[in-house]
Amino acid sequence: MTEIRPNQSIKLLQELHILTRDGKLNQDSRRKLKQVYHLYNFIEPLLKTLSEEKADFSVVDHGAGKSYLGFILYDLFFKELGAGKIYGIETRDDLVKKTTELARDCKFERMHFLNLSVEASMTDKSLPETIDMVTALHACNTATDDAIKFGLQKKSKYMVIVPCCQAEVASILRKNKTPNSNSLSEIWRHPLHTREFGSQLTNVLRCLQLEAHGYQVTVTELVGWEHSMKNELIIAKYNPDTNKKKAALKLSGLLEDVGLTEMQERFFTP
Repeated sequence: MTEIRPNQSIKLLQELHILTRDGKLNQDSRRKLKQVYHLYNFIEPLLKTLSEEKADFSVVDHGAGKSYLGFILYDLFFKELGAGKIYGIETRDDLVKKTTELARDCKFERMHFLNLSVEASMTDKSLPETIDMVTALHACNTATDDAIKFGLQKKSKYMVIVPCCQAEVASILRKNKTPNSNSLSEIWRHPLHTREFGSQLTNVLRCLQLEAHGYQVTVTELVGWEHSMKNELIIAKYNPDTNKKKAALKLSGLLEDVGLTEMQERFFTP
């Protein structure tokens, strides 16, 4: 059973519709809260490190949606610390307006929401030139890659990514399938395997891309599979000692081996 943290605002959880007005958790909201709390456990040590290194650090949550993650990060960490900023990036204007109003009602003064595309967010003057952490929780399909691209552009020290709905790679594997393919293509010959292998391959390519840009990457399980099938957590920390060239060569070789050379631009390397 998921327990509400002692310093967690009950009002906030009610406004996020995680708790009912009488303080109850239904099965769906309990699952959602458990995922966010688990993710918080991974993020909190990174935030502590950032807060010790600089007073005015920044976190950008890409594809923020209703910003469950951003609000809980602020409520449990930023509020008491009295420093740091969270920016939620979202393309749906109605959600930006709602989250902006909620942040104001909760007096979360250092929490900001921007109605921006990924491309626009890279140059928008409302955001700092360098971002210390980028998060993306269940950013669907290529939105995860957009968040990574943003993090690379902004020289983010940390990226914390929970990918979702990886369909693009599977669609290209399916398109390029030929009767005379090498034996490796048997891995994705059947449609179900194409989808599953495409999802797995997408995250492998993302990890290699991050390593090719100088990040040390850890991949782990977010919560038990009984709570979510979208369960992979990628944590990347910038490390100048990473063998970037080796990772870039592996990435290029893998794209060639599986017939995805046309995706070199998406999984770009230095």
